Amino acid sequence: MSSLKYLTNGLIKENPIFVLVLGTCPALAVTTSAVNGLGMGAATLFVLLCSNVIISLIKNFIPDKVRIAAFIVIIASFVTIVDLVMNAYSPELYKALGIFIPLIVVNCMILGRAEAFAQKNKVLYAFLDGLGMGLGFTLAITMMGAIREILGNGTIFNIRIFGAEGSTLLLFVLPPGAFITYGFLIAVMNRIRMKYNL
Repeated sequence: MSSLKYLTNGLIKENPIFVLVLGTCPALAVTTSAVNGLGMGAATLFVLLCSNVIISLIKNFIPDKVRIAAFIVIIASFVTIVDLVMNAYSPELYKALGIFIPLIVVNCMILGRAEAFAQKNKVLYAFLDGLGMGLGFTLAITMMGAIREILGNGTIFNIRIFGAEGSTLLLFVLPPGAFITYGFLIAVMNRIRMKYNL
């Protein structure tokens, strides 16, 4: 497997949201706007990338009995960094994402990549895998947020593109809209993967 393959796996073939169906809780909860989706995706990307690299670097020093606990401590350390930085420099986004920032610690996608990939591979491959999976996650939830924001508010990244305020499909910024959007995007992704044999 070439280095590029590790990077591109998370974008389409093993996209964590649309294919592996991991990390769906924040994907459904925070994607009421494209900004929220991008912010959550960037936070998750940072944590995934850093934790993959550190776990790959110290994998030989972690005893098997405390492997999962050690992974959680490493992940929690990077989540704490994200939490503090976002609170200091982007308080509005921090408030919008709320509890879902600390919950990155228990995101099954991050722990799954640490367990299934980072601890078994070289640092470069762990870095590329974290980057690919993180970008795939970020693109997926930003896309969900953008669709829900356009249909629910008539805006994209808070810029009005059509309709007056209150004249759009409010359903899409409510929880049922998240499930409708998610189901539609999974269907579209499956169709693309089948058509192009990805």
